[in-house]
Amino acid sequence: MLSNLLSKLQDQVTENLFTYSAIVIDNDVSQSGRNIITDWEKKSKIRMDYYCEPEQNIALARNKAVENAKGNFIAFIDDDECPNDNWLINLFRTQNQYQVTGVLGPVKPYFETEPPKWIIKGRICERPSFVTGTIIKDLRIMRTGNVLLDRSIFKNGKNLFDQQYGKTGGEDIDFFHRMLKQGFRFIWCNEACVYENVPPERFEKSYYLKRALMRGVVNSKRITLFSTSTLKSLVASLFYTMFLPLFFLLGQHIFMKYLIKDCDHIGKLLGLCGIYLIRERPFI
Repeated sequence: MLSNLLSKLQDQVTENLFTYSAIVIDNDVSQSGRNIITDWEKKSKIRMDYYCEPEQNIALARNKAVENAKGNFIAFIDDDECPNDNWLINLFRTQNQYQVTGVLGPVKPYFETEPPKWIIKGRICERPSFVTGTIIKDLRIMRTGNVLLDRSIFKNGKNLFDQQYGKTGGEDIDFFHRMLKQGFRFIWCNEACVYENVPPERFEKSYYLKRALMRGVVNSKRITLFSTSTLKSLVASLFYTMFLPLFFLLGQHIFMKYLIKDCDHIGKLLGLCGIYLIRERPFI
């Protein structure tokens, strides 16, 4: 997947408005990605820099990317994603037009093989999209899988990714939460699309339930036990659990859609009580 990504980064349209290079952070002490980069360095049209973050922690890996980036802007993309050729220029133009700190774009699923019908009918892998220029404040939408950030956001040396989320995920949500509180602005560019590879291993129902429970754990770290958010999750969990038998009768896709939502809230409620059914993300 990394090689596919590097291939798609070769021919990004720039119209001579900017230059760009790529930084790859290998979050594996054995440096399993080095050979891929070595091969690409021989034929790449753009500069590629390789760094290893030996401690397995996605937040530290992102921080190492920020530390070594040379440009005025930093675009994040995951190694299981591939962009369109006009990905960067659409992000850049939108940032230039609206003069904001960051621009987020859509991440659409790409299936290697045909997935089960419940995934498609339930839109399990689909994410919301918005009209270009929409101000984004909803943390559920904000992520580093497809975003362009003004490098100045990192200039104080404190606006980095929190390593306590390094094994659970959610470091990007926490980052955007803190940035919004500081008054930074983020908008949407619907034309800057990337496609996330969904391998057959993610066709298992357990994958989505574990991920939902993990999301709940992460979300519990930002709220208190006695809060409106906690009350909403308690009511939602009771509602979803009560109606699961009905959802089951309505179809597998509906049942899974609401069971996943239920696990999100259950994970958050248990996390607030110090109970973690899922502690890390080995299921990615």
